[in-house]
Amino acid sequence: MRKQGYHHGNLRQALVEAALRLITEKGPAGFTLAEAAKDAGVTPAAVYRHFQGREELITEAALQGHAIFREAMEAAFNSKSTPLAAFEATGRAYLRFAQSYPGHYMAMFESGLSANAHPDLARASERSRAILERAAEALSAQLPADRRPPASMFTAHIWAMSHGVVELFARGREGGNAPFPPEDLLEAGIGIYLRGLGLLDKNC
Repeated sequence: MRKQGYHHGNLRQALVEAALRLITEKGPAGFTLAEAAKDAGVTPAAVYRHFQGREELITEAALQGHAIFREAMEAAFNSKSTPLAAFEATGRAYLRFAQSYPGHYMAMFESGLSANAHPDLARASERSRAILERAAEALSAQLPADRRPPASMFTAHIWAMSHGVVELFARGREGGNAPFPPEDLLEAGIGIYLRGLGLLDKNC
């Protein structure tokens, strides 16, 4: 099956998919270009027709991940009619993406790729982040101006909380057997944060 993709002229995507499998299994730093070539069913020399090296291969995996991620976040944001519901939906979409696309997620957020060295990736990351920032801005607009956090800070807090839940409890790593489902942990954490800002009734 893997060699069939190569014969059909889709070696570039076959290599990306091989890299995603290896990233899921070993992490972004845990595999070699030769392993990716072997997994795709080609020789290491064939890789260089499409990628200059392992970092460029991981970058392509991350770029494809951001496209999927952005679409999922956009759909979640647009599926709800109120700012609160839309904001909560984007948080859940973040978690679902990390669980459904672990290789993409790790390539995007755990590979240590430099935004300065990869401007296309920096732009893709900014477009993904902008959706959550738009949700945060719409929700925080309900607060008086003097109590309203910058949307970028609001977004950073929720992003960090979501990433923490993914890292500790949502990918089968140490701590994965938490006493609560990751979805419940994230929802409760976001709820506490929003109550602190005065965006939720304290009795909710």
